[in-house]
Amino acid sequence: MKNTDKNIKILMMDFSGIYEDQQFWRGKEVSRVEARDIPGTNCYCDEDAMNAIRSRIAPYSSGEIHFIDSGNYHYMTRIWLEKISEPFELLVFDNHTDMQPPAFGGLLSCGGWIYDSIMEMPLLKKVILIGPDEEAFSRVEPEFKEKVEFLSRERLLEMEETEVSAFVKNQVGEYPLYISIDKDVLCETDADTNWSQGDMRLSTMLECLGAVKEKCAERISRILGVDICGECDVTEPGNSALNDMANAALLEFFTSTDVGEDIEENKNGTTGGNG
Repeated sequence: MKNTDKNIKILMMDFSGIYEDQQFWRGKEVSRVEARDIPGTNCYCDEDAMNAIRSRIAPYSSGEIHFIDSGNYHYMTRIWLEKISEPFELLVFDNHTDMQPPAFGGLLSCGGWIYDSIMEMPLLKKVILIGPDEEAFSRVEPEFKEKVEFLSRERLLEMEETEVSAFVKNQVGEYPLYISIDKDVLCETDADTNWSQGDMRLSTMLECLGAVKEKCAERISRILGVDICGECDVTEPGNSALNDMANAALLEFFTSTDVGEDIEENKNGTTGGNG
C-alpha cells in the first residue's frame, strides 16, 4: 500500500485562527489560505466574500484534503465543488441537513449549502447524508429529498458499526465521490464543536470511510477530494484538543491509505463545470 503523506496536498482555510491551537498539521506540508481579513464570511457568505475566497483558492483543486474551520464555514464545500468537472456523488457526515432554502437572495449559508448545490450543480448526481435527525429531514422540500440517500441520527443509534458502514458502502460507487465531514455529527466525547452535536463515534465514521476505501480498492469508486470542518468557536471556551485528535485520525486515514492515492490523482482536476 502506497503511503501518500508526502505527496497529497493538505490545505487549511484560516477563517478564525483556531488551528493555531492544534497540533495535527504540524510537521506536515500544509498550504494555508488566510481568510480572517475577508468580511461577510461568518455563517453567511455574500457575493463579494465568495469572489474573494474564489480568488484565494484559485491555485488549489478539489483533489486535496481541505480543513475549513468551524461549521460556520461549511458552505466552503459548495465552493470547492465548483472545481469538479465530471458527474459526482457527495457523501456528507453532519448533524444538520444543511438544506435550508436561502433566507436572503445572493447569500450562501452554512445551513443551506447542500440545497444550493443540488439546485445549481447538474453534475451532482446524488447526496449521501449521514447524521441529521428525522424531524429535520422531514422539513426538506420533497423534490430535493429525491436526490438524497439519508441515514438519520435515530437509525444510527439503532445500528451496529458494521451496519452503518455497509449502508455507506452500498450507496457509493456509481460516480466518483467527494466527501464532506462536519465533526458536529460526532458525540461529545470525540469532538467539541460550536453547533449541536450528534451521537456518532469517531470509530464508526472511520469504519464508514474504510468501507469507501474498499470500494476504491476495487476501483468501483474514486475519491475526488475531502473537506473537514467542525472546530469549536475560537472566542468561546472549547475543547480544541478533542478536535485535534479527531482531525489527526482523519488526516492519518486519508493520507496513509489507498484513498489518499485517489485524492492525489485528482489534485490537478480542472475547475468549472457546475457553477
